[in-house]
Amino acid sequence: MTISPLNIKSLVHEELQARIVELGLKKYRANQILTWIYTHHARSFDEMTNIAKKERELLSSFFFISSPKIVGTEVSSDGTRKFLFELEDRHTIESVLIPDEERQTLCISSQVGCQQACRFCLTGRGGFARNLKAYEIWDQVKEVSNILQQEGLRGITNIVLMGMGEPLANFEEVVKALQVITREPGLGFSPRRVTISTDGLVPEIERLGKSGLKVNLAVSLNATTDEVRDRIMPVNKRYPIKELLSACKRFPLEPRRRITFEYVLLRGVNDREEDAFRLANLLRGIKSKVNLIPFNPFPGSVFQRPDDAAVRRFQKILLDNHYTAPVRESRGQDISAACGQLREKARAL
Repeated sequence: MTISPLNIKSLVHEELQARIVELGLKKYRANQILTWIYTHHARSFDEMTNIAKKERELLSSFFFISSPKIVGTEVSSDGTRKFLFELEDRHTIESVLIPDEERQTLCISSQVGCQQACRFCLTGRGGFARNLKAYEIWDQVKEVSNILQQEGLRGITNIVLMGMGEPLANFEEVVKALQVITREPGLGFSPRRVTISTDGLVPEIERLGKSGLKVNLAVSLNATTDEVRDRIMPVNKRYPIKELLSACKRFPLEPRRRITFEYVLLRGVNDREEDAFRLANLLRGIKSKVNLIPFNPFPGSVFQRPDDAAVRRFQKILLDNHYTAPVRESRGQDISAACGQLREKARAL
């Protein structure tokens, strides 16, 4: 009976150590292997030159190293880059690199498609295929980092799980991915530079707070009444605004850290002055800031982007109530890379 090799990326550090010892190898080999994969982007055991040849052959008989494929890239007029990844089962996901003067932010996906069916988001229109595995999540970071290194450019400074999918609906794999992203051996990013965004899955917000991961939390709120939020975000029927905000108040925050509330502005739906005043009142008592996101239109959408004057009025009310409330500049709209525009695509762009 032959045993099919296991993708070594599917094992977290402690699991790999245990398997290495079972094979009769020294425990420290796990650190060496992971350093080759995470830091040197090794795609085969033959590249691991500080491991004896016989041991590399042994490893090759029990494990393999998957290699994600970037099968398409697009570059926006504003410098934003979108990457199309093909997965092992030929599903595809998108990641977006957003450069600016201070940061190089990578927006990564956690699912193929999305089940949340928010009416203002294009991703969910394509349906839901499956959750990503942990290594398929962190591979997005590793592969884009490798490209930037090869190009001699500044590396990724910030990571946001705001791409395709609801991260907290894939809780176990996302947590495993974040452990790789934020730890050594691993990709070594500071948790302060990692943000996980959710539509408001209350039980999973509480689980995240107890997980020990000190990453940032962003909550997609987008309405100030249950009536409106029910209409544009079906998740609100399970976890209405009051329950969601109670979970946010309980979420453990380190000093000087805040929860970010994302608010997509839809013309005539949630962008009136009374909405802004209600939002200011709802968030009292929560250490928070608000990201205002004017809607990014897409073909077939029933919603429209508010005019700039309405956005400024909404923002001013929040500022007058002592909230930090930046208007998020929509990047990559010309390549459908802006917030809410990512989706699974055919193999080639």
